Amino acid sequence: MSLRCEVDKMSTGWRFSWYRTVPYRAGLPSLSDKSYSLQPLSDNVTSEDSYTLIPAGATPTGGYVCRAGRGDPVYHTLYSEPQFIWSGDLHPSVSLTVNPNTTQHFRSKSLSLSCEEKGNSTGWRLMRYTERGVESGCVSNWGSVTGSTCTISYTYTWYSGVFWCESGSGEYSNAVNITVNDGDVILESPVHPVTEGDSVTLTCTFRYQETNPKLKTDFYKDGVLIKNETTGEMTIPTVSKSDEGFYKCKSDEGESPESWVTVRVPPGSVVSISLTRLLCGLLVMSPFLLVSIVLMVKCCRARGLCSTVKSPQDQIPCDDVIEQDESSV
Repeated sequence: MSLRCEVDKMSTGWRFSWYRTVPYRAGLPSLSDKSYSLQPLSDNVTSEDSYTLIPAGATPTGGYVCRAGRGDPVYHTLYSEPQFIWSGDLHPSVSLTVNPNTTQHFRSKSLSLSCEEKGNSTGWRLMRYTERGVESGCVSNWGSVTGSTCTISYTYTWYSGVFWCESGSGEYSNAVNITVNDGDVILESPVHPVTEGDSVTLTCTFRYQETNPKLKTDFYKDGVLIKNETTGEMTIPTVSKSDEGFYKCKSDEGESPESWVTVRVPPGSVVSISLTRLLCGLLVMSPFLLVSIVLMVKCCRARGLCSTVKSPQDQIPCDDVIEQDESSV
């Protein structure tokens, strides 16, 4: 994966350096209006406006910043806003679980997040990335820790952000995007990517669900209405890559925020998909192939008949034979 730094200036002579955002740490560069520090990705300052992250293994989850400077020594410096990159590891050694298991949550409700280890890795801590920067651990101002679980007893809208688990040795879980909504409607959707071929259910939930029956609900994908349901739920029985996108729901109670649903294609599925499409194509085309074969045989027979007729006036035109055969098929 490559990062690119663009300077909105019609000038030359810019040199670039690259950083990853980390919780505040003495000795590392930091900006006065930010709550995080900048950890250099490389000691080199270069005129190249792009930087390639280490291709081996998963890309570390977190925010990335570029700095553009001019002069030697540098007398003018610009910093970009951090861009968040999600880990692409298919088999992380720790998994972040969310309860309730959905990306959207109502304000004032409780929420718990757990770092569940799959191997022998230790020292995992929960991380959060919001507009205010990176925060480390389940700090007292937004949660309490019990074992490996962080419990937030009362959620606020500014708790929305990207959460992940991180170890001291540089290992990362996959990231989860959490949205805390102040409205009366949320869309319950999968926290983690779903596998192509699985069944996926999206549920439109109302804040006062206990006293309010499920109403007629409209479901949207990428801003386009795709389904009307009276149960408040929409199920995709066999999800495919084309189902990936932004989803939301709307009813008389209100409208939910959008949530991104990721569909992961398992390794080796490309061949099976192509084979399936090929077989479907053959099944669709087989009636036409059969008709064509019948017509060819009858035409050949007609041509054989033509060769045995001695007088020209007794010959049977093959075109007439074909037309008769087509009308009789």
